[in-house]
Amino acid sequence: MKKTVLIVDDDVDYLYQMQLKVQGFGFEVVTAEGQQEAERVIETFKPDLAILDLMMENEDSGFILAYKMKRKYPDVPIIIATAVTAETGMTFDVSSEGDRQWIKADLFLD
Repeated sequence: MKKTVLIVDDDVDYLYQMQLKVQGFGFEVVTAEGQQEAERVIETFKPDLAILDLMMENEDSGFILAYKMKRKYPDVPIIIATAVTAETGMTFDVSSEGDRQWIKADLFLD
């Protein structure tokens, strides 16, 4: 049985490109075009991995979604993939357990 990856991003072009790339590695992919849609998806579906954008409906949508996912599925790895550093200059680090506790992501790609 193939592992399933949830990809969430409000940029539909990027979402489609990511979907094709991840499927090319042999994974099933479920997509959502924002935090609200993703919250509906995770009510009935547990992904094996989630890749989330940070800034969607709100600047912190990815953090909020990651928090909700970790509460419901604490064992699901979460990657936040974002351009927040390029757009705002803000940086985030998840190298320590303390940082991962408040960011709720296992990997932060900017």
